[in-house]
Amino acid sequence: MPKYDYSKLQNGSDIRGIALSGVPGEEVNLDAEAATRIGRAFLFWLSNMTGKKPSEITIAIGRDPRLSGADLTDAFCKGLCQHGTKVLNAGIASTPAMFMSTRFEEYKCDGAVMVTASHLPFNRNGFKFFDQYGGLDKGDITDIITFAESDSMLNSMIPSPSPEVENIPLLDTYSAHLRNLIIEKVNRGSKPLENMKITVDAGNGSGGFYADKVLAPLGADISSSQFLEPDGTFPNHAPNPEDRKAITSICDAVKQHNTDLGLIFDTDVDRASAVDENGHEINRNGIVALAAALIAKEYPGTTIVTDSITSDPLAVFLEKDLGLKHLRFKRGYKNVINKAKDLNEEGTDSQLAIETSGHAAYKENFFLDDGAYLATKIVIKAAQLFTEKKYISSVISDLKTPAESTEIRLPVTVVNFSEYADIVIKQFSDIVEDGTLKNTHLISPNYEGVRIAFDDETISGWILLRKSLHDPIMPLNIESSIEGGCEKIKRILRPVLKKFEGIDSSML
Repeated sequence: MPKYDYSKLQNGSDIRGIALSGVPGEEVNLDAEAATRIGRAFLFWLSNMTGKKPSEITIAIGRDPRLSGADLTDAFCKGLCQHGTKVLNAGIASTPAMFMSTRFEEYKCDGAVMVTASHLPFNRNGFKFFDQYGGLDKGDITDIITFAESDSMLNSMIPSPSPEVENIPLLDTYSAHLRNLIIEKVNRGSKPLENMKITVDAGNGSGGFYADKVLAPLGADISSSQFLEPDGTFPNHAPNPEDRKAITSICDAVKQHNTDLGLIFDTDVDRASAVDENGHEINRNGIVALAAALIAKEYPGTTIVTDSITSDPLAVFLEKDLGLKHLRFKRGYKNVINKAKDLNEEGTDSQLAIETSGHAAYKENFFLDDGAYLATKIVIKAAQLFTEKKYISSVISDLKTPAESTEIRLPVTVVNFSEYADIVIKQFSDIVEDGTLKNTHLISPNYEGVRIAFDDETISGWILLRKSLHDPIMPLNIESSIEGGCEKIKRILRPVLKKFEGIDSSML
């Protein structure tokens, strides 16, 4: 039996835990033993799903540069090799590249694993899992954890001698794939990016390959790029396009070096954002607008599925300026991806599922949330515009931005925080519906929390109050098209939220 409660490692459709000691109050719960058992459990799951014996299965594994990554990878491989499974080690890799190991003819893996904790601090780590159909869902991870905790299930697989783990150049294969897309779409010879200056910020995560292996061979000047070297201590800034220090850093670099485009990735490269030629960030609502604009002509009228916190001006841009449909759904990249897949199965065309965090999944790319693929589509458009002496900012020049927006994370102080948050959302909705909260109305349809519009013209804004799925937090998003509108909304909400004793609203 395992020494830890593995159920606490589940984070939606991922596994995440504390892999290194040294941070006060954070005890290790993801060690080599856990990695070995989880590796065997994934093999058990994959064997059942494919109908293949463990010795007939091929699994690829890669990692981001976290300090614990190599040891966890070795332990995971140890679990697979006990049963004769063919294991391909990609070394430092990206999460999307690991999925593509199940698609590339060179590898044709039955499953793949990325050892990563995305943008979380250096002491964390975890696993993301794929089969040939895409990323595993929450229920699949629950099953894998159940198997990992069961000696009888793990021991039901017959031990078998295994060949040595084989090292593979997966990032080279993946980079060639992206280069070929750029060459084909730009249609300007083997150096389609010649004379373009592009700044890449990898934040010392896995994304440095994009500058060295994708852009530079195509003629781009990448000399202004920064933090390309993988370093699991992340010494310069968090590898996270939503981090303010990170986005300011790349904006400054684009301005300083007068480059044509900036690109920034998170640690495992499943997210990306951009910076235009003026050093202005294309982030959050901006990256949603840009990702949608890149396919608007090719797929007129398609439905763009986004998370719940997208702005009203974005909805106008998508529907009025681009002629697309917008479905504002739930937070969580798997939520928006699965919703887009469902729409297609129901007969409604949906070509893009995207979160404001930078997770962008195109139907044409297996609905894989792939930061490097999004970057590639941006580079293709930027290169096409470059010949006309235009720049990427022109693609979303009609996108309006709210005058103010903010997110306040309200702590829930009661033990059963999820149930209590549901009560708060229900009662808050009732207050609006019965007219207690004057000059407001509920926005419908709404798929997460409670979204309220303020009808007062001196406010002209909305709020979304929702619950975190994993933490005792209720995020409150506020947006206004008028300067000072957010503060007016806060003043209205303070006495309302103060009545809920289980919420700490002191920061409102």
